[in-house]
Order: sequence, then C-alpha cells, then structure tokens
Amino acid sequence: MSVDNRSFNLVTGPWIKVLDRNTNLEKTVSLLELFDNAQQYRQLTGDMRSQDLAVLRLLLAILTTVYSRFDASGDMYDWLVVKELATNRLGVNQELFDEDDIEDDLLETWQDLYQSGKFSEIVGAYLKEYQARFDFFGDRPFYQVTSQNYDALVPEGKRIATGKGQVAVKQLNRRISESGNKPAIFAPKSGRFKNEMALDELVRWVVTYQNFTGVTDKTKILTDEKFSNSGGWLYRISPVFVEGKSLFETLMLNLVLVDAGNDATNYAVQKPVWEYASIQEYIDERKKMEVPDNLAELYTTWTRLLHIEWDDNGDPTIFSSGVPMFEADNAFIEPMTTWRFDKKTNDYRPALKSLRSLGISMWRNFGQYVKVNQADDIHEPGIVVWLRLLKDKEKIAYGKPLLLNSVGLIGDGNATSQLPAFEFADDMRMQADVLFDPEIQENWPTRIEDVISTTQAIGTDYYHFVSDIGKIRNVEVRQFAGKMSAKFYDRLNEPFKAWLQDLTGHDDREAKIKLWKQELSRILMMAVDEVMQSSSSRDITGIPDKKGILNIFTARNHLMYNVRTHLDR
Repeated sequence: MSVDNRSFNLVTGPWIKVLDRNTNLEKTVSLLELFDNAQQYRQLTGDMRSQDLAVLRLLLAILTTVYSRFDASGDMYDWLVVKELATNRLGVNQELFDEDDIEDDLLETWQDLYQSGKFSEIVGAYLKEYQARFDFFGDRPFYQVTSQNYDALVPEGKRIATGKGQVAVKQLNRRISESGNKPAIFAPKSGRFKNEMALDELVRWVVTYQNFTGVTDKTKILTDEKFSNSGGWLYRISPVFVEGKSLFETLMLNLVLVDAGNDATNYAVQKPVWEYASIQEYIDERKKMEVPDNLAELYTTWTRLLHIEWDDNGDPTIFSSGVPMFEADNAFIEPMTTWRFDKKTNDYRPALKSLRSLGISMWRNFGQYVKVNQADDIHEPGIVVWLRLLKDKEKIAYGKPLLLNSVGLIGDGNATSQLPAFEFADDMRMQADVLFDPEIQENWPTRIEDVISTTQAIGTDYYHFVSDIGKIRNVEVRQFAGKMSAKFYDRLNEPFKAWLQDLTGHDDREAKIKLWKQELSRILMMAVDEVMQSSSSRDITGIPDKKGILNIFTARNHLMYNVRTHLDR
C-alpha cells in the first residue's frame, strides 16, 4: 500500500495497551474493543503512567460526550433537542425541564451503567458515526491537520516547504524528550533508534504530547494578538484521579456527568475536538483563550497544531505550531487537580509538584484533597466532589474503597524548555465512609489531618535531631539532614497508607489514632537507633554549644522531649 493510501483507524485498529484481568497479559486493542470489554481489563499499560493518564482522559471525553446525550439504553434524553439540523447542534428544552431533572437523569444513567458492569452499545454507535475523524491518515487526520490547514494557519516563513518548526519523533517520546541541541544520555533507546517508533506507539505519543508539551518549539499560528507557546495542560495541573479494580470501574468513577466540581449543575453540551466542523473553527475558538465550558473539549485540548509528513519509506516528519492556551487559574471545570489559594491575587491555582517537592507523598497533603474545615481556603478537586455526590446519592456503597491516584511529569524547571525531568506516581486508598465521613465531632478527615500534623511534627523533630548530628560530625548539615529526613519519610509512607486504608466509619477514632502513634514511635526509634549505632568517638565527645556540650546523647534527649510533647505523653 502506498503512503497516500494508508489508513489506520483508531476505532477499529489496535493502539491502546491494556492488561487482561484473566491472563495478566498485555494486549493492544482498538477503541471499539476497549469499550466492549473494559470490564475484562485491569488497567491501561502504555509506555508511561503519564501516557496512560493522557489516554484515559481521551477515553473519558468519548464517554462524557455519549452519556451526556444518551441514557444507558441508548435513548436520547427527553430534555435534549436538536437546535440546528445542519450541524446537529444540541440544546436543552428549558421550558419543560429544570436542572434537577437533568441531574437525576444523568445520575440514573451513571448508576445503570455501573450496576450493569459494562458500557452499552451506544458508545460503539457513536464511534462508528465519527469514525472518519479517528483515522490517523484520513482527510482530517486524528489529532493532526493536513498540510493545507497547517500552511494556512502559520506565518508564510514557517510553512512546511521551509522545513521549519519540526519536532523529532524522539522529542514526542516523553521517555526520551531529546531536542536537537542536547542528547538524552540515559534514554531507553540510543542513536538512530530514538527516532524509530511503531505506528500504535506513535499514536499514543501524539495524544500524550498534546497533554505534556514542552516549550522548546518556537513556531506559532498566526493571531492578531501575541501569545507565548504554552506547556501541555496536564503539565499545568496537579493530576488526581480514581483507580478502580478494573478499567471499566476506573472509567466509571472518573466519568463526571454532573459538574459538581464547579459548584453548579448547569448542563453543557460536550464538544470534543473531533466534533468541530473544521480545524479553522476549532482554532478560532482557541484564539479566544477561554477555558472550555465542557469536559470533552477540555480533555481533548490541543497545545500544538501538528502535521505529519510521510516519506516513501513510511517515516514521519512532524511539524508543530503553538496554539493559544487558556489560563489555569480558577479553571474549576477541571476535575483532576488539587488547588492552592493565592492570597495576593485571590485566585485558585493548581497545586503543582516540583523537583523540590518530589519526595512529599500524597497523604502529607491530605488537606488539598479533602476540605477538612469549612473555614479553610481549600477548593476540593472536582473528582472528590463528584465521588461525594455519588456517595450521598447512594450510587456507590458506603464502605466502597476509593483509591486516589496522582500521576504526572515534572518539568526541568527551565522556563524556555519545560522538558520532562521526572515522572511521579502516588496513591492514597480510603473507604468512602472515611473520606466523606458525615460525623461532626469525630469527623475522620478532621482527625486524619490532626494525625498528619502530629506525624509531620515528629518528622520535624527528627530533622532537628539529625541536623544536630550533622553539626557534631562537621558535615554539610542541610544535605545530611535532608537525606536522613527523606529516608525517615520513606519509612513512614507505606505504614501510613496502610493505616489509612484500614480505617472505617465505625472505628473507635482514639483507638485507631493510638495504633498509628505507636507505629510512628516504633519507626522513629528504629531510625534513631541506626544513627546511634553508627556513632563515633566525636559523636560521644561532642562539640561546644550555646547550652553547653552538644553530643549524640544530648541531641537524643532533646529529640525525645519534643516527641513526648507532640505525642501528648
């Protein structure tokens, strides 16, 4: 088959990697196969966890679009009407239905699907209707544009014929992310193999690149107002989502059909990128730099206009041009992020991870995921608000285990590149009745936050202890104490997560908290004993201090006094 006649349709062609629950073997499936058998797959198993998140959001865009229009039986909701036959544009019949009716119908659809344990045939019907838009080599190639579209939207000096604005395959691959200026030494591929990639892998990386784009490329589309190329949207948020026991459950728990995270239930017609009538219409919308009003559009947001030229050997040359991006501040329609309040601007911004905060586990930022006190300047992630709604409406079981996951890429800290420097993945499992405990006096989230505060106070006490040891040993104190503190928290992570997972809404709070304090004391003493056992004569003799002699014994005594104070002993 010639290059011009190639076809690879994502609806029917295998490109998504999944893990089979029965065989524990990896397999590659199409969109149709995935939605038909999601209950049989354990999880996505792409090339990186970050890639899986990008693909997950694409899958959710499809499901959100379908089930915001059709119920589990495949019937269009009574309150939806076709406003324009030519464009099939939908709207709500507000004269006959109110927001409560819409919310009830959407939640009933969610519950029907969840109880059935599989997705209904309407998903496949939708994909077949838009199948032409999912062809990687089609007249409107998936997540790309044609050469005519590209040349029409970029400056004359940046058109394809000039050869400018190219992005190498090895730069698309976020495991390598190598530009033409500096080689990636510890990449999983070497030499010319860095630019070699199977077609299904290329599709996955194109989807990922739109979500985790760096800013090394300088070409931009033509606009009346100047703009700077932006990093990918997932680079600009602090991702959090729910992981279920199967891919079906993961998709369902993250399928936000009611805009709970935006403190409103207003229905929005979903419009993923492939439903735009033309590329020009999509770009015109993006030039407004407005946050999308629907999740499907948000989940399929492009940061780059991509065009792929294929040579006679079937090798790709990728051209990339920046697209105007909207701001992340107060973009509460995004359900998959934690937020922090900026007191200077009174804005909420995604609570981004950095290389400096890389070692801080999710549980230590518990208050970012669940609003513990109503007076706090905390905006809960939309996905947590959605889960609370499902629990309050009795759509999920009271004691349902919920696994919150955080996955993403951290940039190199260079504003002119934003190349991936590290991939992080963390989780935190709790039962629904713990995460959304209705108790007032003995509310579990409040008690958990108190326990975390106590735990971190002990961590600070230990940091001061090893800082004293560093002074005695005449080593670089901050580096030594930082290393020892990180090791201490590493020891805490799994036991604390296990303690969280074991909590229930029926527990004696004080008894459970006492158990953790005992475990915390045990881990602390193990860390202290290791330091004491490695002591030298200098540690015992000590050094002059403001209060006399500082040695390993006085440092330990000071530590234990602070620990007793913080543990209320």
